[in-house]
Amino acid sequence: MKIESLTIKNYRVFQHVQLKHMPGLCVFVGANGSGKSTLFDFFGFLKDALTGNVRQALQKRGGFKEVVTRGHTDQPIKFSLQFRMEISGVERLVTYLLEICLKNNRPVITREVLRYKRGSYGSPYHFLDFRNGSGYAILNEEDFNKKDSELDREEQTLDSPDILAVKGLGQFQRFKAANGFRQLIENWHVSDFHINEARPSMDAGYAEHLSSRGDNTALVAQYLYEQHPDIFAQVLEKMKQRVPGVKDVKAVETDDGRIVLKFQDGSFKDPFIARYVSDGTIKMFAYLLLLHDPSPHPLLCVEEPENQLYPSLMPELAEEFRGYAESGGQVMVSSHSPDMLNSIHLDEIFWLRKKDGVTTIERAADNTLLASLIKGGDLPGALWKQGLFEGVDPR
Repeated sequence: MKIESLTIKNYRVFQHVQLKHMPGLCVFVGANGSGKSTLFDFFGFLKDALTGNVRQALQKRGGFKEVVTRGHTDQPIKFSLQFRMEISGVERLVTYLLEICLKNNRPVITREVLRYKRGSYGSPYHFLDFRNGSGYAILNEEDFNKKDSELDREEQTLDSPDILAVKGLGQFQRFKAANGFRQLIENWHVSDFHINEARPSMDAGYAEHLSSRGDNTALVAQYLYEQHPDIFAQVLEKMKQRVPGVKDVKAVETDDGRIVLKFQDGSFKDPFIARYVSDGTIKMFAYLLLLHDPSPHPLLCVEEPENQLYPSLMPELAEEFRGYAESGGQVMVSSHSPDMLNSIHLDEIFWLRKKDGVTTIERAADNTLLASLIKGGDLPGALWKQGLFEGVDPR
């Protein structure tokens, strides 16, 4: 399932932004404070709202009045996502709408809709439609032999108007679109990687997927080594190619029952424990574990992957991101690196411009000047460095 389009209204600096025809790999550029982190936080917000509820997700970010665009506290926060998923053997474009208002000083979901077209013609049908905690879901949405008027509705009242309807209904396979969308959100990976958390040893355990903060790096390495040795061999080979001196990496269990990462340098007899190797080495190893996950995340958000990494590694990392997207996972990256951008297609680049406290997002390929220069042989990173992405130069 891939996100095709995204609309955000009144969420922090995004008074109204709309992204259409989103590719598998999206790279976002912009000056510091322009909203790149806020864009990724939008995905984190939806995941937090699904895990708990909308009130808790907002409170984690300071509350409704801190999240809503300044000067628009009397207006709703609105989201719209379009994504493709297979239903009854046909890939369909599904739309999810969410509207949140503040009522009696409490956030309330005033509208939540999940819809898609049942056939080639006509308007999208609402298979889930809730207002203020009450609404309906269609029980037999895959019965395409029936007319819209013949579908069976199940009326529902949620425990609270700040709970997402897809949270409850998405548990059941009979609500196909709701179930698919819930799985989509649950498996998003919004990276908040911290080098220092990837270094320490961990209690012996089990982890298939790298956590958002990277604090289970050693456990994931152990899992891949034991359960997917062919994939771990690929990771190790790429480490040898990209980090000078690295000969081997092992997740080793200590006498006191903890797991530590040990890096073998070809120049030394004894391996180094993770705390003694460079930030770049740890980060590259964690990224390779993430990007070679046997079960790719449907969405992977990574902020400024160039930090702590040598510039010459950016083209290879860009290709790793693209390969991940081609294998079934969508990738969104924010970056300031010209070396990264030089390996990205112009239609994969979006740039953010902030003016008077409000941010807009534009696709680089839609800019006539940039498209013309790229056609003439220039590279995106060089144009970025020259300040030709209008409105992003902090000077």
